[in-house]
Amino acid sequence: MEPEILTDATHWLSNNQALIIEYSVNIAAALLTLLLGWFAASLVTGGLVRLMKSRNLDVTITDFVGHLVKYAILAFVVIAALSRIGVQTASFVAVIGAAGLAVGLALQGSLSNFAAGVLLILFRPLKAGEFVEVAGTAGVVQTVQIFTTVLTSGDNKMVVVPNGAILNGTITNYSRMETRRVDMTFGIAYGADLQQAKAVLERLLAADERILKEPAWTIAVAALNSSSVDLVVRPWVKTADYWGVFFDLQERVKLAFDEAGIEIPFPQMKVHQAQ
Repeated sequence: MEPEILTDATHWLSNNQALIIEYSVNIAAALLTLLLGWFAASLVTGGLVRLMKSRNLDVTITDFVGHLVKYAILAFVVIAALSRIGVQTASFVAVIGAAGLAVGLALQGSLSNFAAGVLLILFRPLKAGEFVEVAGTAGVVQTVQIFTTVLTSGDNKMVVVPNGAILNGTITNYSRMETRRVDMTFGIAYGADLQQAKAVLERLLAADERILKEPAWTIAVAALNSSSVDLVVRPWVKTADYWGVFFDLQERVKLAFDEAGIEIPFPQMKVHQAQ
């Protein structure tokens, strides 16, 4: 039985030698197309990214366009490879279109993230290197990708946020403006000298070179609380100096009030013992 099977296989190979060679060549050509296409996609994308960087375009734009171009080239390469091995690309494209519609309905969230990514790139409410708060998350923007945006939090954690959640929510960009106002509140006791406290605050603000003279700062009584007179202090600084000024002034005001004998009230409880 085995010699007969071997004989039939030999005859089949002999009769279909041309067909086997043709398919072998087509398969090899398809694999070569995929290999060269992958190399070309990487080469074109790399050159395009370098060109955009040389024109000083934002990193978010270069990364987004680079990913988009690479995937578009790879899709074209895959269709060309399938055509090389005899797959009817016209019908294949139609099948892909039908499948794409079904997948699109199932992945509406992903498509909305893609559309949101395009809009984020076009309108640029955030850029790489800026400190933002989006979708309940605060961090430095690393890159805006096709479906997601990557942030780095203050404690150096990578946070990946869907683009749709960013575009559909509130975007707070702390870095976009050149200057920011530092809002602070300091409470003093009712028995403290109000004018003296304001003079101390004026002196501290004037002595800090990071605090801008224009716009002028504000020192005013904000509220008369149950146990304190609350003073608001609102100087303007360059955005990069915000947290340095905020933390330094907290300490300096405490030390200056202590030196001037200005009491900062704190909650106290009096206990009366019945005789």
